[in-house]
Amino acid sequence: MSETTPQTPSEPLPDRIFHIATDADWRRTLETGTYSTSTVGRTLEEEGFIHASRREQVQGVFDRYYRGLGEHLVLLTIDPARLTGADVRVEAVGDDTYPHVYGPINRSAVVDVAPLDRRGGTETLMSLWISGMAVRMGIALAVMALVTVVVLVLS
Repeated sequence: MSETTPQTPSEPLPDRIFHIATDADWRRTLETGTYSTSTVGRTLEEEGFIHASRREQVQGVFDRYYRGLGEHLVLLTIDPARLTGADVRVEAVGDDTYPHVYGPINRSAVVDVAPLDRRGGTETLMSLWISGMAVRMGIALAVMALVTVVVLVLS
């Protein structure tokens, strides 16, 4: 657990905060209506708050804690004004400050969910479509090559 210092009055709360979640944890939220995973392998109850970040901190958080995890990840965009039953505090962690959510995140406070690629970048619908299309084209080319070999062998 990181040592934190409470928010100072000069540190305004961002309009949006971000949290990297496993796809499995997010799917559970869709069923239950609340999100309560603090970070990889730790619950809100165990940690005392949910780790979050500003947008410019997401890549660093991904690189330090999530790269190579081997699970499908999503980036949650959270509107702090929509949180019910949870407070957000911007707290010092080392030489930087991070938003921490003290309480579960209600589903309605999550205003966007974007899949993350293996490098921690968000995947757009277009990039997902292109990667899916590339896989389908590869399979089609392999099948055509196999059919060609079979035809040549049988002729």
